[in-house]
Amino acid sequence: MQVVILAGGLGTRLREETEFRPKPLVDVGGHPILWHIMKIYAHYGFRDFIVCLGYRGNMIKEYFLNYEAMNNDFTICLGRQNSIRYHGEHLEQDFNVTLAETGQETMTGGRVKRIEKYIHDDIFMVTYGDGVADVDIGALLDFHKSHGKLATVTTVRPISRFGILDVDNQGTVQQFTEKPQLDGWASAGYLILNRRIFDYLGGDDCFLEREPLERLAAEGQLMAYRHEGFFFAMDTYREYKYLNELWDNGEAPWRVWE
Repeated sequence: MQVVILAGGLGTRLREETEFRPKPLVDVGGHPILWHIMKIYAHYGFRDFIVCLGYRGNMIKEYFLNYEAMNNDFTICLGRQNSIRYHGEHLEQDFNVTLAETGQETMTGGRVKRIEKYIHDDIFMVTYGDGVADVDIGALLDFHKSHGKLATVTTVRPISRFGILDVDNQGTVQQFTEKPQLDGWASAGYLILNRRIFDYLGGDDCFLEREPLERLAAEGQLMAYRHEGFFFAMDTYREYKYLNELWDNGEAPWRVWE
């Protein structure tokens, strides 16, 4: 089964790191966050990836083109009969990665629409190139197959960015809670879609999260997989620092692989 990773956005809220590189290549623990996402899926046996490129997509192409040399010792023979012999093996030997240019300004739904020709099966997975989680992908897939609907989105309980105050009419603070968990559920990506989703997608200005998913919900074709574990999207420099601290301290919940 193929995994589509949306990796074409500008990442403007993380400008400190994304001015000169795409956000999926921002390092967490010495590896791009894109690598971490792929490792999560690979742990569950899904190693066929389609990466939707946009902003500075050439850098993501260069990353994969140079992957063998950057992750192995090698011997190179210079001259007219140039050759390279790699020594040892990295753990990503059987990753199959399709790098698809999907436009500089294309929205998420438009990016998925553009890679329709690369989708071979009736169902496929989609996620964003900036969010890591300890989602059990196998259980997620089982859930999707059990309900028979066109789409499943992984949901999490959101955490408030701010402290919440309970204030009475006189202005007295009755209770203060620092960044509490909010009621309701929020999308974490990690979607599974039936290929019929392409009938719901429009042109390059199509947001997957708007009309297509709203229409699926209205038709009773969208289901939510409730994930109670870890999820974190890297949108700001502070969040970038937090993920790196977790990794450096050996406390990264998303590291489900050995």
